[in-house]
Amino acid sequence: MKALIIDPSTSRMVLGEHPKPEPGPQDLLVKINATALNRADLLQKAGKYPVPEGESPILGLEMSGVVEAVGDRVEAFSPGEAVFGLLPGGGYAEYCVIPEGMAIPKPESLSFEEAAAIPEVFLTAWQALIWEGRIIDNETVLIHAGASGVGTAAIQLAKQLFGATVITTASRQEKLDLCRTLGADLTINYQSDDFPQVIGKELGGNHLNLVIDFVGSPYWEKNIDVMAMDGRMVILSMLGGATVEKMSLVPILRKRLTICGSTLRNRSKPYKEELTRSFWYKSREHLEQGTIRPVIDSVYSWKEVEKAHQRMKDNENAGKIILRVEP
Repeated sequence: MKALIIDPSTSRMVLGEHPKPEPGPQDLLVKINATALNRADLLQKAGKYPVPEGESPILGLEMSGVVEAVGDRVEAFSPGEAVFGLLPGGGYAEYCVIPEGMAIPKPESLSFEEAAAIPEVFLTAWQALIWEGRIIDNETVLIHAGASGVGTAAIQLAKQLFGATVITTASRQEKLDLCRTLGADLTINYQSDDFPQVIGKELGGNHLNLVIDFVGSPYWEKNIDVMAMDGRMVILSMLGGATVEKMSLVPILRKRLTICGSTLRNRSKPYKEELTRSFWYKSREHLEQGTIRPVIDSVYSWKEVEKAHQRMKDNENAGKIILRVEP
């Protein structure tokens, strides 16, 4: 089959040949229509994100497509059905294999591009908000990088399913405007405003029940400062740095804070299957009716993958960047 592979001499993506995967007894073989970019793709491409043992070395953590064949123990899907889902790798290709328990039937109301924009960001947001963040109705949530793929998913889930008061940060006015359209109640330009000051002025101090952070060390003290008693913080990335030079444990103890880190790609298959079921059971109706929607920044042919990667690298995207897998 055709696949996008990394040219070791240039570290650029090129179309090449790769063995077509074989489905196991409980797997689906899917002809891919679309995949989506994630920052993990850029890290893997640069040799900074090791592939989990036994998984495909091909980039791509999500896809949508049509079932080509099924294993002899598959019960829920048949050839010809449209599906989408999370992958441990292998999305930048003509075909992939996905366990039956991680495949989701594609609603007719969603295009293949829209379906490909869902798995990684919505499952990551679901894990952060519900499984790790333990969000409850009507809490106040701060979501950094609100216009990112995970940010746009988290805003909608927090608002639509839990009635949360949602605060977001982003870098440009058009990104802040997007966050507003998705349900954010307060948007803050982190390049021109200090978010704890804005939050303190608008809501008062020590107000936030849950913080979803992608930035890391530059926001550590600021996040701690705005968190309420029994607040929780889920750290999903460290885009701004990983080392906190000076840290006091006093506010963590005084406020009874819970702070955790979370990843998804290296989770076990049973974990991902249960996460997929949990998300789809609660969100299916919203996605089918459009009250929750994937946000697509742009769509590229997979032959333009380098251009797509550069857009993400430059932090130009608001929402997901899609690759259409074409002949």
